[in-house]
Amino acid sequence: DAAKKEGFPFCGLLYVGLMITANGPKVLEYNCRFGDPETEAVLMLLESDLFEIMAACSNGNLPSVQPILCDDSKSAVTIVAASEGYPESYPKGRKITGIEDAETISGIKVFHAGTKKVDGQLVTSGGRVLAVSSIGSSLREALDLAYSGMRKIHFDGMHYRTDIGYRALKRNTLVEFFENQYKKKLILVSAAFVALGAFLISKRKI
Repeated sequence: DAAKKEGFPFCGLLYVGLMITANGPKVLEYNCRFGDPETEAVLMLLESDLFEIMAACSNGNLPSVQPILCDDSKSAVTIVAASEGYPESYPKGRKITGIEDAETISGIKVFHAGTKKVDGQLVTSGGRVLAVSSIGSSLREALDLAYSGMRKIHFDGMHYRTDIGYRALKRNTLVEFFENQYKKKLILVSAAFVALGAFLISKRKI
């Protein structure tokens, strides 16, 4: 609506690059495209047809479509397999294996980025080569699935981060710890009230 008021109505994707600072989030850039590799994780959670959403957007009829997402208990994770040397200069044409094995794991989808086929063989052709995405019943399960899928894939010089999601996982674990401590105290207090009630009843009978 703001762009429309300025005289140039926008129709499409608007991806915002943010940096989280001590003073809150700061905008680094706007991009008129999907964000990669963030989009892959979002798509794993989307149950409705992406084509219908994009078609409605291009026709100026986006309000007619209601995206359907997985229930809130689900988590999705994406891990990128990169070429040796990335983000600096990197070699190309290295043979890729194991994608089919990775996708036999339930909840795994491998998205291609810097790949191509040469004489029927899949090889690397970019810095960010593949995105292994997963969906699970919890963040821990999604992470375990994604890394299990990644370990099935191989090309010379392949590397990927091993700390994806662990800050959020640590935060979730801390929240669960305090919730459990609260529940334990609540149970103890409830038990104390029950014991007190039983004691008062017994005194009244006497």
